Amino acid sequence: MATTVDVPARDAARPRSMRARRLATLALLLALVVAVAVASIAIGTRSIGLGEVWRALVDGDLGTEEAVIVRQLRVPRTALGLLVGLALGVAGTLMQGHTRNPLGDPGLLGITAGASLAVVLSISLLGLTSPSGYVWFAFGGALAGTVLVYAIGSAGRGGATPLTLALAGAALSALLYALVRAILVSDEQTLDSFRFWVVGSLAGRGGDIAWQVAPFIALGLVLALVNAPALNLLGLGEDVARGLGQRIWLARVVGLAAITLLCGAATAACGPISFVGLVVPHVVRALTGPDHRWLVPCSGLLGAALLLGADVLGRVVARPAELQVGIVLAFIGAPFFIGLVRRTRAAGL
Repeated sequence: MATTVDVPARDAARPRSMRARRLATLALLLALVVAVAVASIAIGTRSIGLGEVWRALVDGDLGTEEAVIVRQLRVPRTALGLLVGLALGVAGTLMQGHTRNPLGDPGLLGITAGASLAVVLSISLLGLTSPSGYVWFAFGGALAGTVLVYAIGSAGRGGATPLTLALAGAALSALLYALVRAILVSDEQTLDSFRFWVVGSLAGRGGDIAWQVAPFIALGLVLALVNAPALNLLGLGEDVARGLGQRIWLARVVGLAAITLLCGAATAACGPISFVGLVVPHVVRALTGPDHRWLVPCSGLLGAALLLGADVLGRVVARPAELQVGIVLAFIGAPFFIGLVRRTRAAGL
């Protein structure tokens, strides 16, 4: 008799336990983001005491060199890192949800390739050499790449499906990257400027870059949160989602719009940055489960913490120079993701 009473009680306690776990994960990630942001402001290639950093933040006088470094270099760089990390973490979650591909990342829909070609053309044809000069061209190229992928993937009787979008993205990316290489091979000056953008970096980006991309990232985050419930239904299968009243085409359009805004803005600001959108959703999914209402915001927070932490690490390990954040993330992300894949395969045997 006691068994029949305890089973329903245990079943009712499971949702409460999962909700508590998700809230704890969200709070922990918020605290981690704050800690990493503080470290990003306090730590750099030049050693500045914590007392001087604090005085530079609270004192309006920029008369000292330390104050200039903290307020005009480190603070804007930290803000941009938080924005780009948020964007890439959320975009990776949306990408994997819509394509149902665990290896999906923001570059899968031609966004990175479109931005790369636009940057190369702006440098080669217009002579632009600074991030603030070609950021809008990169964003336009990312948008054009996504539109082309969706147009190609939706052509035909079945319309846009995860498989057709992935195939169209792979094919278009190969074509666009071929054009990029063709231009770089024939133009050494363009290659010199492009290689600083393509490595992925927060260095040399001022507050003006953050202000330019912030509205697009904010809009993309709003669309991502709106799209999260639809992704839960799409995870059950399109037929089931359609039977529950979900308009599949609308969910796809909103999701692709969010991915384009987030990835396009992040890539335009800092160049292609790998592994954030690929690894972060897997880590968060292990903590919060597959519910995208929690997965989306938690992935954004972990993405911000990971990218900014990698940037801080790059400043420390190569003093007085620094390693670009894209290089640091490759060293961190590649072995971690290999281990994640091996563990997943072992669990599935």
